[in-house]
Amino acid sequence: MVLNIRHTGIVVDDLDESLSFYRDKLGFTIVKEMVERGDFIDQILGFKQVELTTVKMVLNNDQMIELLDFSNYNKSDYSRELNDLGPTHVAFTVNDIDVVYKQLLSGNVDFISPPIESPDGYAKVAFCKAPEGTYIELVEELE
Repeated sequence: MVLNIRHTGIVVDDLDESLSFYRDKLGFTIVKEMVERGDFIDQILGFKQVELTTVKMVLNNDQMIELLDFSNYNKSDYSRELNDLGPTHVAFTVNDIDVVYKQLLSGNVDFISPPIESPDGYAKVAFCKAPEGTYIELVEELE
C-alpha cells in the first residue's frame, strides 16, 4: 500500500511571508516552484479554471512540504485549534529547542508557551504558528 509520506501541503495567503518563515527561519530549501493551471490540476483538485503557485521545499533529509498559493480562489480564513478534527499541526525535530525558540521569538513568531520538558523526560516541546496559521510543533529529543 503506502510506501512513505510524500509531503504535507500547506495553503498560504502570503507566499512571500510563508517562504520567509519556512525557508529563512526553519531552514527548508526550495526544490521546485511552479504555476499550475489547466485540465490536469482542475480535475485532480475538483476546481474549474484554478490557478495556483506551488513551492516544494525540503530539509536535508529530503522530507518535503508543499506551499500552495491559490491566486484565483478565495481562501477560507478561519481560526484553527489544536483539537479540531483532521490534521492540526506539523511536527519538526530540532537540535536545540531553546536556541530555535529564541531565534523564532526574536523573529516575531508567536508561541503558545516556551519549550517544556515532557513528563517522561524524552523530549522538550513547544508549539508556534506559521504565518498562514498552521500550528508547528518543535521537538528536541532529550534521550
